[in-house]
Amino acid sequence: MQKVIIQDYLNNYFSHFEPKLKNALAEGCTIKTFPAGEQLMQTGQYFKSTMLLVGGLVKVYRQGDDGGEFFVYHLEPGSACALSMICAAKQEKSEVLATAVEDTTALLVPIAMMDDLMRDYKTWYYFVLETYRSRFEELLEVIDHIAFKSMDERLAYHLEKLSKQHGSKELYTTHQQIASDLGSSREVISRLLKKMEQHGKVVLQRNSIQLRN
Repeated sequence: MQKVIIQDYLNNYFSHFEPKLKNALAEGCTIKTFPAGEQLMQTGQYFKSTMLLVGGLVKVYRQGDDGGEFFVYHLEPGSACALSMICAAKQEKSEVLATAVEDTTALLVPIAMMDDLMRDYKTWYYFVLETYRSRFEELLEVIDHIAFKSMDERLAYHLEKLSKQHGSKELYTTHQQIASDLGSSREVISRLLKKMEQHGKVVLQRNSIQLRN
């Protein structure tokens, strides 16, 4: 039964995989669900598998010595974490954390399969390369925003991106969480959000932020 479910996930979110690759993954993968708030990766851990996301949303981030967070990127259905692939393949410890933003489902691909998948299946090989490329571009985007954008521009971009990922103009998040994602303080984010509200760009509610066109 699990093989059938995995095949359905692969057909829905990884349709570009060749049929033999889907069969191999259906044989070797397992399904795991993570409730919202649960950590999928921790700093210093070794990986026994890499993940193909088939439901939910995951935040990948770094954590400083003072406990502060720095947002790196989000993982959505149809994607994989390049950093976990690298660490799994090289048997190195993770240097990032990942937390389920909402209830999340993933296919776990054991480390033991990685070399065979890279060697035997072209679509997997190109998928891994594309994953590395896209994550590298996202890291460059983060660097560009830090170096060249003001905090109000970064905030507006962050809210728009969250809106697209959740498919909603109403975002259930806190000022503190946004501040952590952007490496700022809650006071600064609250002030900028109030300014956006005054300009008619958002509506601030008790537990949510509503974006306006």
